[in-house]
Amino acid sequence: MTMEENRIYQIALSLLPKVGPVLARALVGYCGGPEAVFRASKKELMRIPGIGPRIADQLARKGELLARAEEEYRLLDRHGIRMLFYLDDDYPARLRAFEDSPVVLYTKGKLELNPHRSVAIVGTRQPSPYGRRQCERIVEGLLAYQPLIVSGLAYGIDSTAHRAACSLGLPTAGVMASGMGYIYPTSHTQLAERMQEGGGLLCEHPYHTLPEKDHFPMRNRIIAAMADAVLVVESGTTGGSLITVEFANRYHRDVFALPGRVTDPKSSGCLMLIKHHKAALVEHAEDLARAMRWDEAPPAVVQRQLFPELNAGEKKIVDLLTREAQLSIDRLSAAAQMSNSELASTLLELECKGLIRALPGKRYALT
Repeated sequence: MTMEENRIYQIALSLLPKVGPVLARALVGYCGGPEAVFRASKKELMRIPGIGPRIADQLARKGELLARAEEEYRLLDRHGIRMLFYLDDDYPARLRAFEDSPVVLYTKGKLELNPHRSVAIVGTRQPSPYGRRQCERIVEGLLAYQPLIVSGLAYGIDSTAHRAACSLGLPTAGVMASGMGYIYPTSHTQLAERMQEGGGLLCEHPYHTLPEKDHFPMRNRIIAAMADAVLVVESGTTGGSLITVEFANRYHRDVFALPGRVTDPKSSGCLMLIKHHKAALVEHAEDLARAMRWDEAPPAVVQRQLFPELNAGEKKIVDLLTREAQLSIDRLSAAAQMSNSELASTLLELECKGLIRALPGKRYALT
């Protein structure tokens, strides 16, 4: 099968109504691949947990789905959009770890999907002048650590973070609740184009998808998963920023919040997160960097020959952490090409030997 045919089957899988990422993965796992899903009989499909008559009937009408998928593929090619399937080697390692991550991801620009460091900056769509200034100041303070700045391309804190990153030459990623053919809000079209010069856009929706209400919470899960740390600049006690925080806590990401006046409703969400220990208080970018251990000097180079007792897997982890000051468990898993159980036992053994240490945010470094 050609690459084009393979991509069309992958897109068709993502277009199945009422089939989310978890169920799509189950279909691929049981059938052996996206193409096999569409070649399976209704009887075979009905044996798969979670697959009822409605989904089996949809798959039986594969001609319509494959035609839509082929049209989508042509749009990607025409508009310079890159597509990634969750089993691709270059699919973002931070996303790969979660079963609810997008089956198909669309990106545009010069976006590095596996950056060394990444920070999501979120907040209210109607920030105060104080909130905007603090957002810009923190992004400027992060310049020394060169993270990818991730946000949602929305009004307010999102766009402030994107613009600050662009002005400083930091890469920034805008996660969209629509397809690539519909920049939302439309007033951010020029900003989106500027972001693509050193970063870019990403989404999980087909090209012509509009930004429907239920797409925004799902967009927020990608923002949380793509980040090592999530910073809330200003927020009320409800809204998208708090949804992003809930995903971040579920995904074991470090969460930070900027405090404000106790009488300011725009800071009430940040204060609530700090009070209930769902976020750490930060005043400066250096506070975040210190908590993430980004300000530490790289560990001394460890020579493999000093540890002849290490097995092949342990040596691989030591080599990876020798080249990088610290790595998240997601990046270690992708780089070491180990199963989750094998990686967990290897990391535990290395910790017992005193060769590595665990850091906040499920990151590891040499001792």
